[in-house]
Amino acid sequence: MDFALKPEQEAVREAVARICAAFGDEYWLARDKDGVFPREFCAALAKDGWLGICMPEEYGGAGLGITEAAIMMQAIAQSGAGMTGASAVHMNIFGLNPVVVFGTDAQKRRMLPPLIEGRERACFAVTEPNAGLDTTQLRTRAEKRGDRYVVNGQKIWISTAQVAEKVLILARTMPLDQVKRRTDGLSLFYTDLDRSRVDVREIEKMGRKAVDSNEVFFDNLEVPEEDRIGEEGRGFEYILHGLNPERILIAAEAVGLGLVALERATNYAKERRVFGRAIGQNQAIQHPLAANWMELQAARLMILQAAWRYDQGLSCGAEANAAKYLAAEAGFKACQQAVMTHGGFGYAKEYHVERFLREVMIPRIAPVSPQLILCFIAEKVLGLPKSY
Repeated sequence: MDFALKPEQEAVREAVARICAAFGDEYWLARDKDGVFPREFCAALAKDGWLGICMPEEYGGAGLGITEAAIMMQAIAQSGAGMTGASAVHMNIFGLNPVVVFGTDAQKRRMLPPLIEGRERACFAVTEPNAGLDTTQLRTRAEKRGDRYVVNGQKIWISTAQVAEKVLILARTMPLDQVKRRTDGLSLFYTDLDRSRVDVREIEKMGRKAVDSNEVFFDNLEVPEEDRIGEEGRGFEYILHGLNPERILIAAEAVGLGLVALERATNYAKERRVFGRAIGQNQAIQHPLAANWMELQAARLMILQAAWRYDQGLSCGAEANAAKYLAAEAGFKACQQAVMTHGGFGYAKEYHVERFLREVMIPRIAPVSPQLILCFIAEKVLGLPKSY
């Protein structure tokens, strides 16, 4: 069994790393301070076609798999761009997977090339303030009126809505009390983000300032019927096809962030001298960093297994969730240890590790909590009774 990257996969990592090298620490520190979306970074990736890494070739994509996308996202985070750089392009990589799988040829030709070429940006509007992770309780509604739908409701924690031209919306087209199954009656739309009918309010948060998070309010947003993806009422089913790829990519980003934090901590431990010796000579410094490396490598292998299974068309729910859990925990521990290794300097922005620690909270929390992953593994893998 060979766990090494194939030459073409290594080429992906190297090519993305070269692009990222042009955007160093000072660039990301500036974006962390001013909150300006990293358009130059996104444009550089789009120029070489990386935003369509796992989109079909006939629509301008590279036609590669989630494995290659995960390698790309790890390289972005590991470059020092962290979750800011990764989140700036994250939606482009996996978000329109429902369109790829369930869209018509006409929809794919209309919707995918502008995203791949970087001419349009999209946001992903699913989460609602009163539904949490129980997607079946969504209240945003889309009422059919002739050849269009009229959308009203509220979404929350919608990334890049400040800069997006398009929005992927999951909305209820049939009342919950009229469906046979709770997962029925939700429909998926990919349409223009008409700001005359959509109010986007940014949420101030602890990290990743340059990639906005928002509350989004829809007030009679008109959506043409041709912007509905697949059949009416089956949107929940379509969204599920994007959940495992998202977990895999988030996991890869967490590992990348953990690895750059570990690298910074290791280098500092070699150089910093106290009591006449490098602090890295002390086992109290060495051992936690060694443990961080082992945990990150274990998580990386789970990511590769989950991605391989997805690309082979095999079930990968357990592996994708396990990868997300292990990577988020390992990444968090590595970022926390990087701050502690730097001591007081770890609290200073100029050393960047405090930024990594703030940003690594994202993969711990989103898109699914570690507790729900544990529930999933307990029920679906171990066969224990459902606990919620």
